[in-house]
Amino acid sequence: MSVYYVNGAYVNSEEATLPVTDLAILRGYGVFDYLRTYNTKPFRLMDNMARLRNSATLIGLEYPWTDEEIAAIVQETLNRNGFDESSVRIVMTGGTSPDNIMPVGKPSLIVMVEPLNPYPDTWYEKGVKIVTNSQTRLFPGAKSINYISAIMAVKEARAADAVESIYVTESGHILEGTTSNLFIMKGNTLVTTSIDRVLSGITRKTVLEIATSHFTVEERDITLEELLTADEVFITAANKRVVPVVLVNDTTIGDGTPGEGTQQLMALFDEVTYGVTEEA
Repeated sequence: MSVYYVNGAYVNSEEATLPVTDLAILRGYGVFDYLRTYNTKPFRLMDNMARLRNSATLIGLEYPWTDEEIAAIVQETLNRNGFDESSVRIVMTGGTSPDNIMPVGKPSLIVMVEPLNPYPDTWYEKGVKIVTNSQTRLFPGAKSINYISAIMAVKEARAADAVESIYVTESGHILEGTTSNLFIMKGNTLVTTSIDRVLSGITRKTVLEIATSHFTVEERDITLEELLTADEVFITAANKRVVPVVLVNDTTIGDGTPGEGTQQLMALFDEVTYGVTEEA
């Protein structure tokens, strides 16, 4: 059983509760952030704190803690669980409301720590299928707890035996996945959608930092046609890391296997996170 932090107390996960009048329940009003550990250490924790604060600001949610205070709570929750590797979800809600709609400046804070459940090795060895969808995200720069469009898109993806669904605008431009960022490669050029149109993924940021020494990097609009004709495609997320994509809708990417550039970035990402080299 896991130990969670809920509004000042560390409790067993089965005993973790919020009032039914919390605005997260009544109105879906809140934000969250997600990270994982590598070698038991939370990866880029302060970057996640900055993103959480930005998410709260974007939806007008009061943020009465310092980043350092929440980071300390995260570390203490990790310590109380002691898993080999952990997933960490930090949730901030609007709290209870007298009129059931307007927050009164007393948000709830929850830190949930669970054992990390890695995805299948076949995802990384053989690649995965993704699909596209025409749903839209409200406040794309905020990691909101409102996941209606994402849940609808993921349902469609799973029905198509795909692992992720990518948002596409009415004008035919690629944005991001429901829980991931997307990259394409054409030759030695790595392209991802501009940050002003998508969520600022921490794994995305790490990959871009790594890639600048090895590839030409572009952050710009990507058309659906560019995605379908790319030499390589991959998605990134904290829990997924770097996942090669070999099928988009019904279109095979490249020769249908993980490309060399993607494999290189996967190895470099492992070196940064796990501290291992390609030969290790």
